Amino acid sequence: MTTGSINRQIPILMYHSISTQASRSFRSFAVAPDRFAAQMAFLHEHAYTPLTVSQFVSLRAQGSAALPARPVVITFDDGFADFALEALPVLRRYQFAATLYVTTNFMNTSSRWLLQEGEADRSMLSWQQLREVRDNGIECGAHTHTQPQLDMLSPDQIWQEITLSKDALEQHLGNPVMSFAYPYGYYTPQVRTLLTKAGYTSACAVKFTMSTMSTDSLALARLKVSANTDLPAFADLLEGRGMSPLTTLYTRLRTPAWHLTRQGSSAVTHYFSS
Repeated sequence: MTTGSINRQIPILMYHSISTQASRSFRSFAVAPDRFAAQMAFLHEHAYTPLTVSQFVSLRAQGSAALPARPVVITFDDGFADFALEALPVLRRYQFAATLYVTTNFMNTSSRWLLQEGEADRSMLSWQQLREVRDNGIECGAHTHTQPQLDMLSPDQIWQEITLSKDALEQHLGNPVMSFAYPYGYYTPQVRTLLTKAGYTSACAVKFTMSTMSTDSLALARLKVSANTDLPAFADLLEGRGMSPLTTLYTRLRTPAWHLTRQGSSAVTHYFSS
């Protein structure tokens, strides 16, 4: 593989809710439906080829030439009901692939883990809706069972979170679940080792930067699409422009010192909520 191939950058986009309604604390994670539709139209007009995370990892393993000319990976975290109502119709319009990461304990109910953000009543997908999502070509991945900060848990607790979610999805969908997304972007080497043991072949973090041909498949970098990401900012994301300050901040907040700080406070945890 040539140096140019190794350094090839691929944008992996991270969405959460597609909605106009959100509390102040959650507002940046809710992209308005019309803005989302405009962003997908931009991808279509500029000849991007959306891939699922598993498709990307599989094609990447074959070398840069196996990837389409302009690949992009579209991901959604949590499993909010508005994915089926607002995102899926737009993805179907353009026949776009995507990956949806689901927090399984809250299926058929509401986002109770977001009580602190004033979003405990946000509707989640039902299992029936998730099967319909899967039938429309969307990869369904795991996002733990109860949305904890995995790097704060014991090995047994980590194992329970990553296997309960995988087992629930496979039972309800009837197909293997190979991809995972770290809640809040937090992970450790131990978490990654347990993911491999559980049978996952890919996992998404945050990082606020582009993934490359050499990025670890269990620590894929993603770019957060926020409520205020207009089309010029969206174009910048796709080209990896303007991300240095956020990337630097993310890196600093993942130091061992910050890990110790978080054990006593979750003041900025939800800045990276996923």
